[in-house]
Amino acid sequence: MLSIDPKQLETKDVHQYLLGAIGPRPIAFASTMDNHGNPNLSPFSFFNVFSANPPIMVFSPARRVRNNTTKDTLANCAATKEVVINVVNFATVEQMSLSSTEYPSTVNEFVKAGLTPMESKTVRPYRVKESPVQFECIVRDITALGEEGGAGNLIICEVKMMHFNESILTDQQKIDQHKIDLVGRMGGDWYVRASGEAIFEVEKPARKLGIGIDMIPPRIRNSFILTGNDLGKLGNVEHVPSDEQIEGIRKDPEVASILASSDDAYELRELLHQYAHELLKENEVQKAWSVLLTDKLNRN
Repeated sequence: MLSIDPKQLETKDVHQYLLGAIGPRPIAFASTMDNHGNPNLSPFSFFNVFSANPPIMVFSPARRVRNNTTKDTLANCAATKEVVINVVNFATVEQMSLSSTEYPSTVNEFVKAGLTPMESKTVRPYRVKESPVQFECIVRDITALGEEGGAGNLIICEVKMMHFNESILTDQQKIDQHKIDLVGRMGGDWYVRASGEAIFEVEKPARKLGIGIDMIPPRIRNSFILTGNDLGKLGNVEHVPSDEQIEGIRKDPEVASILASSDDAYELRELLHQYAHELLKENEVQKAWSVLLTDKLNRN
């Protein structure tokens, strides 16, 4: 493993390692306005949500690494205490990228990027009409993390109004994670699209008290077929199958075929673990547990 002391690297190299490793990062497409009414629009991937009550978001316009200058967004937030954070979906990613060009402060990025400004209800900066979700915010605080190039400036924002395009909502007025089609930032020129097979569900352990991986029998826990993700799913159950369930799974055609395929107990274990691995891919966790526990070498 390569171990690096960041103090021994140039800031640009630290920056590249951080952005390459910490991702995908959500993008705050921040719309601001200066004291003269000039709009500004710029994306920031040092961004996330940190509280629901009150609703708080934080993004960080860092000082430029190459020349230690700051961005118009930072100056505008300090001057007016207002910002609109728009989310970025796949349909707007190229226009968002174009808006990050370092135009002079008098240039309107809405115009340059071909995006439509919409009046906000509670703040002066415009919303981006093409963005599927827009958050009108006031700036509660700005915390400078340093004075050298690469130093961040945490802009702590409180959401005062939220806007959702109805096209991304379910019948229950919830956000459909497939329809919103979000984009995340990676390192270098790379992005990721949160769509299709890139989106998957992992059941939250907080909903129940899982037994934990430490309670999985060693013959299963130490399998060379089952992955860490497989074991995580197995450890998230509240209880293992009963003897009746284990006997019942023996009548499953696939399991019965495996059990009849060989007299070698170790070979059968490998086949059962492979079948359980496939079941876990489909999140059939209880069935996978039953399959694993039919192992004839079940002493440990």
